[in-house]
Amino acid sequence: VQLQASGGGLVQAGGSLRLSCAASGSLFNINTRGWYRQAPGKQRELVASITSGAMTNYADSVKGRFTISRDNAKNTVYLQMNSLEPEDTAVYYCYVALSPWMWGRGTLVTVSS
Repeated sequence: VQLQASGGGLVQAGGSLRLSCAASGSLFNINTRGWYRQAPGKQRELVASITSGAMTNYADSVKGRFTISRDNAKNTVYLQMNSLEPEDTAVYYCYVALSPWMWGRGTLVTVSS
């Protein structure tokens, strides 16, 4: 059972990236999933989450720019990131709210000014 995150990279400010987090195991479809990020020297923070019923929650800093979605048929959660800012530079980690939570390996997003 694993979470595989992908889609990170280097982008200029104002650009876009889409992160994906694929999970093995259909049981993940009933659990809340989402993304955290950790910038250098900072604590890990919640970016966005989505419940099994597609209710979403976003950090104030990304509202209006990021969109989280899930495709239960593919066991995958996406994070569409638009209007990226240098402050969005971080390692992004996907998770699924099992007991205990399960985390994927991070994917690095670098936004240049």
